[in-house]
Amino acid sequence: MENKKNNRKIRDRDPQKAREMAQYENPIPSRELILEVMAEIGVPIKKNDLVSVLEIQEEELIFFEKRIRAMSREGQILINRKDVLCIATKLSLIAGRIQGHPDGFGFLIPDNKEDKDVFLSPREMSKVFNNDRAMIQVTGEDRKGRLEGTIIEVLERANNIIVGRVIQGNGVTIVAAEDKRINQDILIPYNLDLNAEEGQVVEVEITTQPSIREKPMGKIIKILGSYADSGIEIEIALRKHHLPYEFSKEAMNQANQYGSEIDPKEIAGRIDLRQLSLITIDGETARDFDDAVYAEPSKDGWRLIVAIADVSAYVNMGSNLDEEALERGNSVYFPRRVIPMLPESLSNGLCSLNPNVDRLCMVCDMNISDLGKVTSYTFYPSVMQSKARLTYTIADEILNKQNEELKEKYQHIYENLENLHSIFKLLFSQRKKRGALEFDSTETSIIFDANGKIDHIKPIYRNEAHRIIEECMLAANVCSAEFLQEKEVDALFRNHETPSEEKLETLRGFLIEFGLFLDGGNSPTVKHYGQLIKQISSRPDAHLLQTVVLRSMQQAVYSNQNKGHFGLAYESYTHFTSPIRRYPDLIVHRAIKAKIQKKKLKIKDIERLGEHCSGTERRADDATRDVESWLKCYFMQDKIGEIYEGTVSGVTGFGLFVELDGIFIEGLLHVTELGNDYFTFEKSKHAMVGERTHLSYRLGDRLKVKVVRVDMETSKIDLSLMNVNNGKSKKIKSRKDTNHFSKNKRVRKRK
Repeated sequence: MENKKNNRKIRDRDPQKAREMAQYENPIPSRELILEVMAEIGVPIKKNDLVSVLEIQEEELIFFEKRIRAMSREGQILINRKDVLCIATKLSLIAGRIQGHPDGFGFLIPDNKEDKDVFLSPREMSKVFNNDRAMIQVTGEDRKGRLEGTIIEVLERANNIIVGRVIQGNGVTIVAAEDKRINQDILIPYNLDLNAEEGQVVEVEITTQPSIREKPMGKIIKILGSYADSGIEIEIALRKHHLPYEFSKEAMNQANQYGSEIDPKEIAGRIDLRQLSLITIDGETARDFDDAVYAEPSKDGWRLIVAIADVSAYVNMGSNLDEEALERGNSVYFPRRVIPMLPESLSNGLCSLNPNVDRLCMVCDMNISDLGKVTSYTFYPSVMQSKARLTYTIADEILNKQNEELKEKYQHIYENLENLHSIFKLLFSQRKKRGALEFDSTETSIIFDANGKIDHIKPIYRNEAHRIIEECMLAANVCSAEFLQEKEVDALFRNHETPSEEKLETLRGFLIEFGLFLDGGNSPTVKHYGQLIKQISSRPDAHLLQTVVLRSMQQAVYSNQNKGHFGLAYESYTHFTSPIRRYPDLIVHRAIKAKIQKKKLKIKDIERLGEHCSGTERRADDATRDVESWLKCYFMQDKIGEIYEGTVSGVTGFGLFVELDGIFIEGLLHVTELGNDYFTFEKSKHAMVGERTHLSYRLGDRLKVKVVRVDMETSKIDLSLMNVNNGKSKKIKSRKDTNHFSKNKRVRKRK
């Protein structure tokens, strides 16, 4: 009897008792209490004995088993074959995710961010696939000083279906994964190959996962096609990067239930802006219009209205539709194809601010002074009607090229467009005063032929219309961030932290060779960076220096903690303006709407949500980059033997990446192609330097190269260097255009 009382006292001192009671009708011991009790016992304990110690009742047993299994999957505890439980940290075990390398080795990326990555040999990697979760034990250090480990247990298998290429020989069929971080080939039994042919791209269901004793095996479940098929590159990328690309029937039904027109009942309680000349300005191929803008003079300066599609009116938190939008995290834009975050009935229909139809929206209504400062703002739900769908080209033709035909056609919104132009100039002047960074970069667009292959690649130059919309969106995003902070509402901020000390040291070491210096010590401000960029802008090597400065920056991420936006020089910043295609924006909408409607909004695991959305953004970038690389390789297949001039766009330990003039495509000039010398990669100088000749190849150098090989399997283009003679390579002179590199290099910017 006394023992039962003591056990009950153990349950009563659960540090997370309140949390468990809030989430479950009949709460069981929390993970924290389980680990605490196991630590007090001090030795590994049988599962049944732990059940007794914690006084788990019969009706609780199934839920306790689930919790224990979840703790095992996440690497908190280890369960051996005798059902004995051990605390992972007591055994010096580290849980994390496997990151494979094409050369066969890999790393464990620990769940605990304070732990160092652990090197895994090819032998250890034979037990797992890339992205699996595992528990490892550190066994020592390798000769490079890296922690080295051995896999103790695989916690979670991440690859049940793999996309790959069929290889046949000697009566055996294997599939080589398209994801080169998966180094093992999958063996396909003869009766499970769907009669797939050599070279075809297929989907394989893994029937036997890799282990120390067994090679991976699988069965082909779908033949996707061959490399020559139009669109095959996207089919590969979707599966390689595990991008969700089909909506469930439940999600589709939820999206379609709203019909094609807004319900008049939804207008009640909203501020009616249908009389205003709101307009959308987007790219030529855009089909989902998130934002509309309107401006007019006021007695204190200007009124700017940014109206954003009210996606939260249709996507209810926790619904099937919401869960699938969250899983996607964002829309993915491939050349010629979009994988939307929401079904098209919403993304291109009810949630898209199409012209001349009523639409529900969330509005950021701002007052802007004659100096370009936002003096006040308010958020409210509204109903609107876009009066015109403009493209950036059309808007620029009207504003800056005085196209009389277009001015006449859009006479009904011309005044609004002029007002927006005036506000842009004021906002842009404040941007300069803040010192927000401006990099000279150009996006590129792939133009396809009738067969769905690249015809050519052309640059897309930003005009003033792009900047008008950008400044309006920035203003609304800043207001939303300030609102969330002032009201102390849980949501996601868009953070861009200051450069790390390591990157600052590397940057300064590089700049000093050019007689340049970045002020600000260990904490340079964006203005210090701006001063540096201004110094280099007129130099003939500006393209090189700008690229190195850009690469010293951190990547922007989502977080529930505000850490400011370094590049834009904002103390706080978030994403409010694109809820059709970004889940963080939808979260911000819900948070703002709940606050103004005096409702409580409970978002579970907001910190993990930020990490997830940052991860889906990176996943989308990786997938689109893969598709573009594949398409460019396909385009270059018949260019073998051709000679190009180009610019060194990247320097690595294994060679130089050279961007070829006019076609915006990169190829690799391997270190062995640089001449009769041993070349060493000097990271701080972004250069390869010959040991004997002291010949250096540096970022931004101009070279003449020949295309010697195109490998569709790895999406790589190999180059050889022209003008090589006895280890002395002749570089070609830089063009008079000092901004050649910055105009031709696509620099990805994330705001």
